[in-house]
Amino acid sequence: MKRRNFIGSVVGGMAVAASSRMAFGYGKDQPVYGHGGLFYRQVPRWGVLDAGRFPVNDCHEMVQDHRGNILLLTNETRNNVVVYDTDGRLVTVWGTEYPGAHGLTIAGEGSDQFLLITDTARHQVYKTTLEGRVLMTIDYPVETGLYQSAEGFVPTETAVAPNGDIYVADGYGQQYILHYDANGKLKRWFGGRGEGDRFLDNAHGVCIDGRIGEPTLLVTDRTRNCFKRFSMEGELLGIIDLPGACVCRPVIHGNRIYAAVLRSPDMGHVNSGFVTILDETGRVISNIGGSEPHYIDGKLQPMRQEVPLFVHPHDVCVDRDENLYVAQWASGKVYPYKFERVAGK
Repeated sequence: MKRRNFIGSVVGGMAVAASSRMAFGYGKDQPVYGHGGLFYRQVPRWGVLDAGRFPVNDCHEMVQDHRGNILLLTNETRNNVVVYDTDGRLVTVWGTEYPGAHGLTIAGEGSDQFLLITDTARHQVYKTTLEGRVLMTIDYPVETGLYQSAEGFVPTETAVAPNGDIYVADGYGQQYILHYDANGKLKRWFGGRGEGDRFLDNAHGVCIDGRIGEPTLLVTDRTRNCFKRFSMEGELLGIIDLPGACVCRPVIHGNRIYAAVLRSPDMGHVNSGFVTILDETGRVISNIGGSEPHYIDGKLQPMRQEVPLFVHPHDVCVDRDENLYVAQWASGKVYPYKFERVAGK
C-alpha cells in the first residue's frame, strides 16, 4: 500500500490553499491566528496560578469533563492533576504519585466518566475516577514475550473503544499498540519498531475515530510526520502525511482532528512547535502559530512554525465552544494557554 492511498483522503490533484492568513486587531488588541475560517485569539494569562502553591512541570495533556471543567495532567508530583473552570479559575488539584504522568484520556458518560493516566516512570497505566481514586492498574505486558522487564514498557497514551476496550500506545518503549478488554486483559498487539508502513516510530498517541462508518484507530508516528489509520484489530488502512509536523496525539472534536506539533520540521529543531487542525478528509485547514497549509497536486507541502506562540506544545483540548487549550512540554513550566474561537471570520 502506498502512503498516498490514505482511505478517505482527498485525491485528484486539486491544489488548495487556505483562504485566509493571520490577521491582527480583530475586535480586540490581541492578534488573531489561523487559516481556512478557523481563527483564534489567545486569552492573556489564562490559568496562571501561584507557582509556589500549585506548580506545574511538563504540562502533558488536557481533557474536559462532563461538568465542563478542564483537567490538566503534569508530572509535578505536588499536584499531578490541576482542575480549572473554562475561565481559568482553579477548581481543585490532586495526585502526588505519578512522576512520569504523561497521557490523560477521559471516557464514559456523565457521572460514570473515568480517566486513564499513563506513567512513563512507573511503567503503568491507571484507570481512575475524576477525583483520582484508582480503579484499575495495567502493568507491563509480560505475557507478550516482547518485554524482558517493566522498564521496557513506557506507555504514552490510551484510547477507549465504544465497547470499553482499551488501547495503549507504548510510544516511548517498544512502539506497540496493545489492545486490552475493559477489565485489563490483553487481547492483541500490533505495530512495533521496524521499517515499512505498518511499523511505528515514536507511537506517541492513539485515539478512536468514529466519525464515519465503523470505528478505526488513529495512531501517531511522530518521527515520520504522520498519523496512521488502523482497523480496531490492527490492520493498516492508510496514512495521513503531515510533512514538517512532529505531531503528538490526535484529538477528535466534531468532524475535525486537532493536534499539537511538538517540533518542526523535525525532532532536531527545538522551540519550534505549533497547533494543526485537519478536516474530516484528513486535509490540514488551519495552523495556529504555523505556516499556512498549502497543497500542490493534492500533496501537502512541508509545514513549519511561523509565529513563536509556543515552545513545545504537547496537547490540545477543545471545549464545547470550540475554544482551544494548549499544554506544553519543556517550555519553562508555563501554565496552559487558552485560545478562544473568533466567530465571523
